[in-house]
Amino acid sequence: MTAKQRKNLLRIIAAAILMVVLHFVPSEGAARFCLYMIPYLIVGYDILIKAAKGISNLRGLDENFLMALATVGAIILAVYSGSGDYSEGVAVMLFYQVGELFESYAVGKSRKNISALMDIRPDYANIENLGRIEQVDPDEVEIGTTIIIQPGEKVPIDGVVIDGNSTLNTSALTGESLPRNVKIGDEVISGCININGVLKVRTTKLFGESTASKILDLVENASSRKSHSENFITKFARVYTPIVVGSAAALAVIPSIITGDFATWLYRALIFLVISCPCALVISIPLTFFAGLGGASRAGILIKGSNYLETLSKVKTVVMDKTGTLTRGIFEVDAVHPISTNCISENPAEAQNLLHMSAHVERYSTHPIAASLRKAYPNEADSCTVENVEEIAGLGIRAEVNGQIIHVGNEKLMEQIGAAWKPCNRIGTIIHVAINGAYAGHVIVADKLKPHSKKAVENLFNIGVNRIVMLTGDIEKVAAKVAADLGVVEYYSGLLPAEKVSHLEKILAEKSFAVAFVGDGINDAPVLARADIGIAMGAMGADAAIEAADVVLMDDDPLKIYKAIELAKKCMSIVKENIYFAIGIKFLCLILGAVGLANMWFAIFADVGVMVLAVLNAMRALK
Repeated sequence: MTAKQRKNLLRIIAAAILMVVLHFVPSEGAARFCLYMIPYLIVGYDILIKAAKGISNLRGLDENFLMALATVGAIILAVYSGSGDYSEGVAVMLFYQVGELFESYAVGKSRKNISALMDIRPDYANIENLGRIEQVDPDEVEIGTTIIIQPGEKVPIDGVVIDGNSTLNTSALTGESLPRNVKIGDEVISGCININGVLKVRTTKLFGESTASKILDLVENASSRKSHSENFITKFARVYTPIVVGSAAALAVIPSIITGDFATWLYRALIFLVISCPCALVISIPLTFFAGLGGASRAGILIKGSNYLETLSKVKTVVMDKTGTLTRGIFEVDAVHPISTNCISENPAEAQNLLHMSAHVERYSTHPIAASLRKAYPNEADSCTVENVEEIAGLGIRAEVNGQIIHVGNEKLMEQIGAAWKPCNRIGTIIHVAINGAYAGHVIVADKLKPHSKKAVENLFNIGVNRIVMLTGDIEKVAAKVAADLGVVEYYSGLLPAEKVSHLEKILAEKSFAVAFVGDGINDAPVLARADIGIAMGAMGADAAIEAADVVLMDDDPLKIYKAIELAKKCMSIVKENIYFAIGIKFLCLILGAVGLANMWFAIFADVGVMVLAVLNAMRALK
């Protein structure tokens, strides 16, 4: 509890004790009035000040104004009628402050939970200077600097391990407690915690561009992107409050003129004002979204704003990339088929040479297939010269290796250069190779499904997604096998990045509900940006994912797609519950108050009680 919350709690307790004491103290007239003004001002002075400031700034019709008007009116009515019953006016202010305290505590708890979950910002970075370790501000560390990360410390900046091996706790980023082992050559990202070994890391980014900084910016800015529901509530309150104030004034004046009973109708108008305060809606709806964003962050699901959370809840069609999303994206060379005199050669030397050439051409590529070729032929230290490397988008790579022009890529690349490629019946991705324009053979690399891919597809169908489409640049037979294994009926293969966008455009034109696209966040940035909701998979450290996607899943588990949509649906369900509950109770109580069937204590429940129940319901989104 903050100092301000403790102060307000003490004010509430003091006012409540005074109310109980005054109930047993005999007093009349001016003395009774002055005595009851003590607890009233103790608990309500700040509301009166806010109401006065609001009126002076021409924005008086808010909940502070309503509470001030209702309580001051109740006190004036007690003076006018001579009843001396000031307890109702004080009680309204007292219980309103109880509700405000509860709401403040709930919001603070949500913020505290989010801060704890996202407590990944490092305070310092260790650098070695003249044999001694110095702690410096991470902002001062340049790219290429060697930093030292000791056991128990956070990784301050993204980089590559150049010495040591250890285990990293990535739970602050992924929401999962499974540790990750790292060794020399592995990438590490900021925000993880080094568990056991000392690591020397060469930084690859500035602190401001590192993963932790980007994630923190994303989370901190999420609340500024309001949903349609939040905007509706803001506009609703702006219109609703003047209407109820006008209605209360009409309720006090018109029947009084007809019946001549001013006191009765003024009392009903004051009850009407207390009941009408829109606190439950104005507080609980944004709190629900805030809690939902916090709950998602804890699960390793970063949603850029409550508007995206709302769109995510409406998703009925999910379009997915294959490699890196549904499959592991870790390819291994399964077979090498050199072609000699139009047939597959059995000569091991020719197979090794084909693999040798392919690996060198793919030396600088970041594609998973390129990594598999380099892994199969790791001898980078040979005397070969690789020059004029050119990546041909969607087709492959061209390079000069030892003066020979080598093309490595798909069938379309072979057709483009006039090389008569040969088909292969093995299941896997076929990488064709041409040397000096002549077809030299192919390498077969294979990928595997992620452990939870099939379950993720089943769960998506179970929560109301009625269409799942797989888009891939892979060949037909590989795509068909993956789709069959997953239970996905609709798929499209052999697509270039621009063709994926075209297919998504067609799906968007057909849809009546929101369409989500799930990709690896690097090669699929155009499609991620075009979808109603873009979800980046396995995006730890991927700048393209954080920039292009609306939702970033901080690990590569496909089940997180289902969890993200399920969480969004739950959050929107709570929002609707609070809207229907608050408005329904309000209008029912307004009618009862207008016809004289509700007193001031009933009005207090209709305002503070409904707000507390709505806030409690909103807090469910955090879990």
